[in-house]
Amino acid sequence: MTTAAGETTRKQSAIGAGEFIALMAAMTSLAALSTDAMLPALSTIGLDLHSPDANANQLIVTFLFFGMAVGQFVFGPLSDSTGRKPSIYLGYAVFGAGSLLTIFAGSFNVMLAGRLLQGFGIAGPRGVTMALVRDRFSGREMARVMSFVMMVFIIAPIIAPSIGQLIFIAAGWRAIFVFLLIMAAVTCIWFALRQNETLPPERRMPFSFSRILRAFQEVLRNRITLGYTLSAGLISGAFLGYLNSSQQIFQVQYGLGGRFPLFFAAMALSMGTASFLNSRLVMRYGMRRMAHTAAIVQSALSIPFLILTFTMQGHPPLALFTLYLAATLFCTGILFGNQNALAMEPLGHVAGVGSAVVGALSLLLGTPLGMVIGQSYNDTVLPVVTGFALLGTAAIVLMRWAERGQTKSGA
Repeated sequence: MTTAAGETTRKQSAIGAGEFIALMAAMTSLAALSTDAMLPALSTIGLDLHSPDANANQLIVTFLFFGMAVGQFVFGPLSDSTGRKPSIYLGYAVFGAGSLLTIFAGSFNVMLAGRLLQGFGIAGPRGVTMALVRDRFSGREMARVMSFVMMVFIIAPIIAPSIGQLIFIAAGWRAIFVFLLIMAAVTCIWFALRQNETLPPERRMPFSFSRILRAFQEVLRNRITLGYTLSAGLISGAFLGYLNSSQQIFQVQYGLGGRFPLFFAAMALSMGTASFLNSRLVMRYGMRRMAHTAAIVQSALSIPFLILTFTMQGHPPLALFTLYLAATLFCTGILFGNQNALAMEPLGHVAGVGSAVVGALSLLLGTPLGMVIGQSYNDTVLPVVTGFALLGTAAIVLMRWAERGQTKSGA
């Protein structure tokens, strides 16, 4: 039985919703900073560390996502056993070790190893924050909070390439990774000082591989969770294909050079605007309607644009391409928050391992798809547009499959 004094202490230790959203966004944004800050320096990093070719430089981005995918299988179940905070601390420690490897990397392979460790570590704060949100919220309110987190989180890719470029010009590419290490330390201290534990001891479960396997099987057998997780993976694959190729498309193909961060920021702003609008509209229209509409619009834009791009030998005018990208990424911004929230909705009783499986499966599907799109880059935008057209259409099929036989609900 909780005493009045204990209840008062608990309430005082719980931060308000506004600071909670800001903290969750700051912790998840470390992943975006780790991805986007070095994009302007990719070519130089590849040259200095003797990468095989220009497309191989994309692996500096890809390996981070592979690490995140594997890491979520560990940190989610661990958070169900030890509590949310210890698993997040461990993730920060691994990220710090990976950051040191990237700072002092003397070869391309060491850089990739450091990026893999960074990704594995960031899976702690990035993945477990979803469980933290699920611990406090559910249903449409959870989707609304996730959209606010995504809205603040999206500021990171808007400004990250510009920050990376300024650091790169002033102090070289290694200083970018020093900056990431400092940001990790700052957010870790903020989290340690201000966020209380959301998983009380009586709700924790022993860490065992058999329990993880059972929970994994439960997720796979739930049509809603599986369908939306896989569809999120397909959308992630299309997005990662764009992300992997963006530096080459804007800086090289279209010859933007130092203006690349401005165009990248404009595309990220489109996603951020979508997340903001979604946080307002999801309470009125529901997650399912928002997600399905966004997926249909994305495919309706991508398929005709793919045909048009073929007629232009894969090199449409920059203004037309950026207009298409802005609209497509707007739909992606709507999809990300709603797909993840819909996948997590049935998993409140296993939020930690649920967030692990949802996050890991979507990334394990999306990362290789994004790598294939990126490695297919051939000095045209055809691979990127093809990825959005094909994977977006397949995502619609999976989402409809997930809803088959389901009764309508308020979600």
